[in-house]
Amino acid sequence: MDAKVNFFPESAERIVYVRPVHVADLPEEIRVQAVGIETLYAVHRPDGERLALVRDRALAFALARQNDLAPVNVH
Repeated sequence: MDAKVNFFPESAERIVYVRPVHVADLPEEIRVQAVGIETLYAVHRPDGERLALVRDRALAFALARQNDLAPVNVH
């Protein structure tokens, strides 16, 4: 039996995705501010909108949780 069950309906709207981003792939204005850093971490809404760029993964998760969001790691 294949039945989809929504275990956490109240949190579905609060999910954000955290993924690493190579600084070299970002616009020039951001690269200038990230001198000496190779990777930043982006926090995205499910629709793909970028909400934040931060220095490390732990900070991305902390930022999301401080804003009552449920962060999920993206590989």
